[in-house]
Amino acid sequence: MSNPCREVITLQLGHYSNFVGTHWWNLQDASLSYDPEAAAGDIQSDVVFREGQTQGGHVTHTPRLIAMDLKGSLRTLRQEGCLYDPGKDTSAITWDGSLMMHQESPPAKNPFLEDLDRLDVSIYSETGALSVDTVNSQLARVQKAYRLEGSVKVWSDFLRIHLHPRTISVIHQYNHDGEAHRLEAFGQGEALLQGPVLEQLEDKLHFFVEECDYLQGFQVLCDLADGFAGLGSKVTEMLQDSYGGRGILTWGLAPVSHPNSTPMKDLYHMLNCTLGTIQLANHSSFFCPLTLRGGLGRRPSSPMEFPHLNYDPSLWFHSSAVLALALDALTLPYRLRNDSVPMWQLADSLAVSGRKVVAAYGAIPFPMMHGGSLPDALSACTDSLPWRPLSSCPEPGDGQCYGQWATLRGFESQRLISSLAPGDKPPTPLHSLHSGEDVLASYIRSFYPTAPLALQMVSSPSKLTPPFPQMFSQSVGAQGFLQSRLPHPGSPAPVVSSAPVMTSLQSGTAVGQWLSELHRGVSAFDIRRVAPSFLSQGPEMADYEEALEQLRLLSRCYRDDSGGMMRSSSEEDDDD
Repeated sequence: MSNPCREVITLQLGHYSNFVGTHWWNLQDASLSYDPEAAAGDIQSDVVFREGQTQGGHVTHTPRLIAMDLKGSLRTLRQEGCLYDPGKDTSAITWDGSLMMHQESPPAKNPFLEDLDRLDVSIYSETGALSVDTVNSQLARVQKAYRLEGSVKVWSDFLRIHLHPRTISVIHQYNHDGEAHRLEAFGQGEALLQGPVLEQLEDKLHFFVEECDYLQGFQVLCDLADGFAGLGSKVTEMLQDSYGGRGILTWGLAPVSHPNSTPMKDLYHMLNCTLGTIQLANHSSFFCPLTLRGGLGRRPSSPMEFPHLNYDPSLWFHSSAVLALALDALTLPYRLRNDSVPMWQLADSLAVSGRKVVAAYGAIPFPMMHGGSLPDALSACTDSLPWRPLSSCPEPGDGQCYGQWATLRGFESQRLISSLAPGDKPPTPLHSLHSGEDVLASYIRSFYPTAPLALQMVSSPSKLTPPFPQMFSQSVGAQGFLQSRLPHPGSPAPVVSSAPVMTSLQSGTAVGQWLSELHRGVSAFDIRRVAPSFLSQGPEMADYEEALEQLRLLSRCYRDDSGGMMRSSSEEDDDD
């Protein structure tokens, strides 16, 4: 059933969150229809995009987005953008004396951004409204393969779309580059949301909120390992106070590694992640960490591996692309044109009995053979599920799953059920079912027989347009499905233009184990002796200890009905 457009406002807080967000918005732009009469796809783009008009009369679609970052993080991107730029206005200059001007050479643009500039000149040199054919033919010019791995320094280096002038907010008190004036600690971020920073955020929020007819809520992408965790805790608290009843879905993002890290910085990262987890969960409808790290402690295991991806974990450009593909599927339930689920309903189905931290898992890409069927793909994964952890949280294993929301997108042109001839015996029970929903539900319930399960299936895939990194193995074909024949040795791998993705959001005992490990990691040392500078700008010691106690109690909410989370004897001792 078709739904009225329930708008969502996105907030991106921090540099890595803007990396993930940039890939995510590029994915949304690739699926955006510029023709309202033809906009009958699975996704309702108006949920996250707003329509506007330039002074030349061109219709624009820009993200309903507020992005916060530090001084020096934009490079070639102008803070106010250039989409609605009326040209230089010198009417405000009233000084009659002599002027001395110092001009600095702007940073060089990579080939992708140079091509985008030429495209903008071509499109916006025309007058009047643009036809769909004009936009699509111009966009098709920016379809060549780019290798930006060596040139991406900040997220705007691969931003494909224009942003609204009210989107970007630069925090000038702290630097993005260099060692001085870095936003490193949770307390620094908490202290930021006052004065000009608060006023600017409130002004931007009011602008985007007031133009919404049916605002369903906010999706917040927040850096978890630096001071933005503290800023995010205050931002979500403000959203909770000002817009009660709206959904607040918060995704805490952490890269696999940080440049120029040290043991003390690693300790700061763990402390920020710990405090950020409990405070963001307190002020959100649910909180889900997203990372490809093997853990959020000081000594994580190896980064997450995917059987059909050859990504470089040390490159933010790569790891953020993987997480953006997952986030594209994870956020689908409340962005669908038909049968969408409001944010609050998605959160209520998972955050039951105070369990507001959930874990994400993803199969990227979903391992489906070209020309195959869904029963074939799933029956090849009978020993273990095809997805991998995306929250540094292990699979539930023998523990309990309290609720799960699974999404499969991108099976377009593939068969959802078996095409057996009459009289043929089904090779597996999955091949005897008569709908894709039944096939997927039966498969998942074979691993989680008692857990409540919600499913969302969308035929259209995630469309991958340049400069999305080509990090797929040679076993993946152009449409993202597995190939039965690999390319000849030495021949180039096909350019993958779309990808099927399967994700799962879960609440279960495995989340409780992860929270307990986080609590034990920061409780193993005296912060006043090991890292006294961390508390120099807050929180107070009493507030810090209260947060750790809240984290311990939250982990206990995930104990299963048998009385524990498969805990070790040392954990039992910690509780006494």
